[in-house]
Amino acid sequence: MASEILITDIRMIGLETFIPWALFRMRRFDMKNSNDNFLFIWFQKYGKLLCMETIFVFLLVSCSQNAKGENRISGTIVIEEDTLRIPKALIPAPTIKNPVLGIDRLHLFVDSLKEKRIAVVGNQTSMVKGIHLVDTLLSLQLNVVKVFSPEHGFRGDVDAGEKVDHSVDEKTGIPLVSLYGNNKKPSPSQLDDVDVIIYDIQDVGVRFYTFISTLHYVMEACAEQKKQVVVLDRPNPNGHYIDGPVLESEYKSFVGMHPVPIVYGMTIGEYAMMINGEGWLDKGLKCDLWIIPCKNYTHKTKYNLPVAPSPNLKSEAAISLYPSLCLFEATTVSIGRGTEKPFEIFGHPRFPKCEIEFCPKPQPGAKNPPHDNKICYGFDLNKTTSKRTYEINLNYLIQARDLLGDSAVLIDQNGFFNRLAGTKTLKEQLYKGWSAKEIRESWKPGIENFLAIRKKYLLYD
Repeated sequence: MASEILITDIRMIGLETFIPWALFRMRRFDMKNSNDNFLFIWFQKYGKLLCMETIFVFLLVSCSQNAKGENRISGTIVIEEDTLRIPKALIPAPTIKNPVLGIDRLHLFVDSLKEKRIAVVGNQTSMVKGIHLVDTLLSLQLNVVKVFSPEHGFRGDVDAGEKVDHSVDEKTGIPLVSLYGNNKKPSPSQLDDVDVIIYDIQDVGVRFYTFISTLHYVMEACAEQKKQVVVLDRPNPNGHYIDGPVLESEYKSFVGMHPVPIVYGMTIGEYAMMINGEGWLDKGLKCDLWIIPCKNYTHKTKYNLPVAPSPNLKSEAAISLYPSLCLFEATTVSIGRGTEKPFEIFGHPRFPKCEIEFCPKPQPGAKNPPHDNKICYGFDLNKTTSKRTYEINLNYLIQARDLLGDSAVLIDQNGFFNRLAGTKTLKEQLYKGWSAKEIRESWKPGIENFLAIRKKYLLYD
């Protein structure tokens, strides 16, 4: 449907431009060869010419407005109501307070999915109004042939780093293909029976949150096999700021694939456009990418996630603290895995007695927590996140370094820490005793360069 409308628009623009141009040329030819010299005739002649030129310019402006619905940067098409000329009666009335998600606007694209073999990249967050995307597609009698599941699995109940197996969804009988472990990228055979992939996963806007790496591999596989990718955009709960060191190429890994800061301030749809436009896919390939954007959303919009995006991001506080605390994953410090407050607290058995004490124990989402069954002393950060976070808080790492002193090594997984940070410089700065302000100052040139790249792909203010 969208391709047919695109062709129709091109034809209309051609006709609207050619007809007045032809009339304009005929009128100008007549005037050049006219022998009329009377003043009245002269005014009449050039008055008509002026009118024709005005109409011609107006139509050119009109044609340029016609094309505004499609963002053709880097081969990406952004679907909007005005692009598809949908009758207003079929467009849901927008809410004033809440963003309208891409999945809420699936009607913009649903006609083009008929007769297509559809694969979904989704998990427990692929929901709207309590209904999963897969169930929505099936209710529309569309042909969903398989689901690709990322880290944490289709239901979002697998531990971080734990293997996700291929299986079958018990509810629908649809095959579930893992995109984690040894099969991070869909193989050609896994795409043989697929025409289009719909990607709908809630992101949290942080470089080492691996769903953007999954997005990269899906786009790359589809570019190689000439399959279409549709991204249903979602708000970014950390989309209101940009911070952190930009990843250096030698530290590229599944927890950081692209030269972006730790917090990049873009939605998943904008990020997909950037992957495509910056040539980050293998051999500079371009994916046939379509974005269904959100409405009533800006990067400053505060958005509370209705579903936990992963097992240990259970609260707004955890999601806000995640960019700062995830760096502890490569240290001896616990960030609360195995407690009721993961990513809201941090502590260590060798810290002196502090604000709180906690004892990590195995539980769903944390089967082998650091410092299992040991008393840790530390801090509850939940109370510090009553206001929005606008930067990565390096004081937590510096405080942990100082509290441990010589009693234990802070960073016990050097390679992993450098991959999370995207650079070896941060580790060196911490051990040299740099202040948070000095470290942050060193990030500025990289962030400024990134902002110029980011600007090209923004769909929202």
